[in-house]
Amino acid sequence: MLKIAITGNIGSGKTTVCKIFEKLKVPVFYADTEAKNLYNDVSVISAVEKTFGRDIFDENRQLIRQKLADIVFRDSTALKTLNSIIHPVLMEKYRDWLTENAQHLYTLHEAAVIFENNLAEQFDKIINVFAPENIRMERIKSRDGLGEKEIKNRMVRQWTDEKKNRLSDFVIINDGRRFLIPQVMEIHRILTEIK
Repeated sequence: MLKIAITGNIGSGKTTVCKIFEKLKVPVFYADTEAKNLYNDVSVISAVEKTFGRDIFDENRQLIRQKLADIVFRDSTALKTLNSIIHPVLMEKYRDWLTENAQHLYTLHEAAVIFENNLAEQFDKIINVFAPENIRMERIKSRDGLGEKEIKNRMVRQWTDEKKNRLSDFVIINDGRRFLIPQVMEIHRILTEIK
């Protein structure tokens, strides 16, 4: 089974592209969703609380995501620290998921920060979903209700599209002008023909 990473900067449309692959019966591991679910894990909660303080949790010990986001998206050291807590547990979940999906020709691991977290070498191929920054900005504003400054704080933590495009095996252009399905179908054809 081929392990394929699908990445792209915030607002590029990774989830939309993944949904097309899922229609082709390709299993997708949504790393960001799985990472959010880890905040229900007792050991993760303890490590995050010890590192970032009790005040980022409410009285029921539920994470106040915005408080944590305010810390890590302003401070690259804090973001690295958080990643060092989350990523080992997340990758363990991913390895278990791969075992469950071993019968497939290939699987997708969707995450925005494959390159930034030095994970590229763990995959056989990488797909980058690219969208121009102005389009991404509008998508994030309408989807997440974030202000421009907050969006830029998140964007600056990610590698440039040009760098990601250059390092990827495939690039899907999601600019609102080019159809996504034919691009996905061509990549699917290539991946299913790899021996």
